[in-house]
Amino acid sequence: MADRDDDDDAYAKLVRRMNSPRVVIENDAFKHATVIQTVYRQGTLLEVVQVLTDLNLVIRKAYMSSDGGWFMNVFHVTDDGGNKIRDEGILNCIKKVFSFSLLYENRFLFFSFLQLFFLILQALETDASYMVKPMGKKVLSKEHTLIELTGTDRPGLLSEVCAVLTDLSCNVVNAEIWAHNARAAAVIHITDQSTGTAIEDPDQLSLIQELLYNVLKDLGDYRTPTVSISSPEQIHTGRRLHQMMFAARDFERPVSDQNDDSVRPYVTVSDCPDRDYTVVTARSVDRPKLLFDTVCTLTDMQYLVFHGAVITDRDEAYQEYYIRHVDGFPMSSEAERQRVMECIQAAIERRASKGLQLELFTDDHFGLLSDITRTLRENGLCAKRAEISTKNGKAKHNFIVTDVSGNPVEPKDYLFDPAANGTKRDTGERESKYVSEISPADTRKFPLWELFQMPKFPKFRAHQIPFMRCL
Repeated sequence: MADRDDDDDAYAKLVRRMNSPRVVIENDAFKHATVIQTVYRQGTLLEVVQVLTDLNLVIRKAYMSSDGGWFMNVFHVTDDGGNKIRDEGILNCIKKVFSFSLLYENRFLFFSFLQLFFLILQALETDASYMVKPMGKKVLSKEHTLIELTGTDRPGLLSEVCAVLTDLSCNVVNAEIWAHNARAAAVIHITDQSTGTAIEDPDQLSLIQELLYNVLKDLGDYRTPTVSISSPEQIHTGRRLHQMMFAARDFERPVSDQNDDSVRPYVTVSDCPDRDYTVVTARSVDRPKLLFDTVCTLTDMQYLVFHGAVITDRDEAYQEYYIRHVDGFPMSSEAERQRVMECIQAAIERRASKGLQLELFTDDHFGLLSDITRTLRENGLCAKRAEISTKNGKAKHNFIVTDVSGNPVEPKDYLFDPAANGTKRDTGERESKYVSEISPADTRKFPLWELFQMPKFPKFRAHQIPFMRCL
């Protein structure tokens, strides 16, 4: 019996070597898109999509199919401007990530892909590494302390969290915050303001945890907030936020939103009994990272995608997946189908916040984030999503804001023209831009409209995010 097992093992290894994982990049097959084909073992779809997404590639179409334990993906991708990928640094990075993964043979782990991804980015002498948004992935330095928060969303919550961290001499290095269905989650990387390194004092860490918990708790909500402070670890921030929001049950709509007339993603879950699959379809507004968000949720809910297709047309996206649970069986109950439908809807909506987008580029200094979030709160603006990034003394902050009732606000209400002696500037355009400069210390002195009005404020841009629509 042992000899037979050894023979089977040897045969399996031979088959793997004859049909090794591979990647093919084709730039001439289609006029407006680069085609990337990958062949890997089953269970690697999320990692492949993650690499493409973290390189800021927009997936216009995707086809997935499995056969005999192998999984083939075909992606039609463009850059943010809708153009083919011409940057040799990006193309080489894709090839090297998937080629090096051959070294791991059958061990296609998230850690392997992610570690290789960043080693290659560091080795490439190209601007490709700077094109990768810091919020997508995160290989944390030991000089950072990681904080994870979940709780009930409310106006001014982000401002209160930032104020507590500033009062405790914590400097926010990077952070991403999501709010959806009255729930909020944040992944924050901090350092000690005096040393610029991770906080190691257990008493200080306990105090940070206690005060943040007090900020997050809501006496009118039965759900308990969570505050986790840990040492650095290797995580993917987007995936972690999906997991945290799922654990916070943001897929359950609050009673106040039950009669909301806004159109939600249309998701169906049905049986395919002749093939023992469950079929999941989703129709929604197209946006970047849509495929990642959907596949991430299915994966974390312990489902495998065997076949699928994603098609985008203008601003609309259609997704279809043939899935089974990791135990090999399709869904067996209506309750399970309903739960998957709600979770896919939530996954699509989390990153599709409605509101005014504000982007800030300036020199970084301690307390800057607290000053900005306080200014937003004092001007009646509530942050529904935020991406905070600092690097080499520079800060790049991105906020999606609404009014305190959750309704979108108009850029014209917050943009002023200094040439018009303080009068409002309404260009009538979809996107309004104004660039000026002031010293970082001066941001403490002026409310929001004055920040736009002052002739020295650096690169602050605002534009309206339209309401979500779907077929």
